[in-house]
Amino acid sequence: MGAGHAHHGKAGHAGGDHHHGDAGVRAFAWVTLLNLGYTILEAGYGFATNSLALLSDALHNFGDVLGLALAWGAAVIARRAPTERHTYGWRRATLLSPLANAIVLAGFSGALAWEAVRRFVAPPEVPGIPIMIVAGIGIFVNLGAAWFMHGGHEDLNRRGAFLHLMADAAVSLAAVLAGAGMLAFGWEWLDPLTALLVGVVVAISAFGLLRDSFNAAMDAVPPGIDQAEVRAFLASCPGVSAVHHVHIWSLGAGEVAMTAHLVRPDASDHDTFIDALSEDLDQRFGINHPTLQIEHGSDCEHDAHDKAPHH
Repeated sequence: MGAGHAHHGKAGHAGGDHHHGDAGVRAFAWVTLLNLGYTILEAGYGFATNSLALLSDALHNFGDVLGLALAWGAAVIARRAPTERHTYGWRRATLLSPLANAIVLAGFSGALAWEAVRRFVAPPEVPGIPIMIVAGIGIFVNLGAAWFMHGGHEDLNRRGAFLHLMADAAVSLAAVLAGAGMLAFGWEWLDPLTALLVGVVVAISAFGLLRDSFNAAMDAVPPGIDQAEVRAFLASCPGVSAVHHVHIWSLGAGEVAMTAHLVRPDASDHDTFIDALSEDLDQRFGINHPTLQIEHGSDCEHDAHDKAPHH
């Protein structure tokens, strides 16, 4: 029978980590506003010069602005305290935002590729210098915005924003090189080619983000955590004779939850054991929201009624 059930979590009971949350929200706010301003500037010059490279990059950036706005909103929602109905709080909103972001990016990449193919037939004359100047500004804008996001890779929401911004900087660099080629050699086909490359970059980025978002939505074990290694660690703990019902998943906003049943037939120091084990799980694996159940025997009566898949 069950001898004890204990729950430990450092990062998000009613109060949450306000300092970390405030920093994340401020980062999204600054990055969103900065990218919005640059997108308006780039789109204006794109229409003025009839440059598909600038327009495609502006469209790409506009997609990122939408995605960043979603991420910003998710970061705000994630700070809401748990309720009787939403007992884990609202942190999983940060897992839904990248999913919507990936869908937006995939749609834009298709539109860019289609227009680029059409322009290969008769590429219009495009001035190279404005493209180089505006795209050059974009490199600094995106690298500066990425700097705001560089510290949150354990959070899928911030990681998605960071990857978008780094991809944007690379795309802007490609536009600078295309402008130089058109200026020096008159290669007008570089404009639709650059737009096509932008579409490919966006599609690759969207696919990776979509895959990670889907895995998170399906409660997959977060990247960087080996469940077999965690299980082996639990089995090696003092007094533990068996481990089962191990589940590890992301709660969003950098929090990782785990449930596990540990069989300790002869031990009586359960509280001390659980406190120390919770600390070790956080330090070794980044699991900061463990729920551990201590059992006396190898089989528990309640397991016979448990219909959920487990091992």
